[in-house]
Amino acid sequence: MTAKNPLRLPSVKLIAIAAVAGLIAGAAAVYVKGMGSGNGEAQSAAAAQCEAAKGKVASLSSLAKGQVAAMVGVNEPRKLQSLAFKGAEGQDLTLDSFGGKTVLLNLWATWCVPCREEMPALNTLQKELGSEKFEVVAVNIDTGDDEKPKSFLSETGVDTLGFYRDSSMGVFNALKKEGLAFGLPVTLLVDDKGCLIGSMNGPAAWDSEDAKALVRGAQS
Repeated sequence: MTAKNPLRLPSVKLIAIAAVAGLIAGAAAVYVKGMGSGNGEAQSAAAAQCEAAKGKVASLSSLAKGQVAAMVGVNEPRKLQSLAFKGAEGQDLTLDSFGGKTVLLNLWATWCVPCREEMPALNTLQKELGSEKFEVVAVNIDTGDDEKPKSFLSETGVDTLGFYRDSSMGVFNALKKEGLAFGLPVTLLVDDKGCLIGSMNGPAAWDSEDAKALVRGAQS
């Protein structure tokens, strides 16, 4: 990327740029204000719903240890409204689609070696603890069609996880903007109200007793 040196810009241009930026910012402010109180009320309701999750965040400090020590409680539990991906039948899904369940959301790709290594462990975690109250939601972000990720799961005996996909990588980019994703794999812990309570970058032994204790604690 070519570096820009603002000192070389004539002062007239700087003034013009600032003026345009001010107009854009003002227009954006008017647009947001013009949206009315509905959006603000929805955000307030979501924040109130996540208020109760603060206790679960606090408990992560004692549960995130050993094999899952990299799991970090969030500063403020919140809804991740921008996350969207596809289900096995191509249907549109968000975290709200799993309401009532504690979710371990994991992003992975076939070209990510640590991801490939932890998939069997995630499969075991789902097999042992998966229920109407908990699900491992492993979202593949390979570009292209479904053939490669499906073949990988079949070849490695991953037979319990649901098949979730986002070939656009939009879900990863959304988490990156939130400061939650720096690479792959990335794993989020979301409570049964859809509130984010913890995040982890990097792999973990998800079939370990430490991981199971973490999940059970997040459900309590």
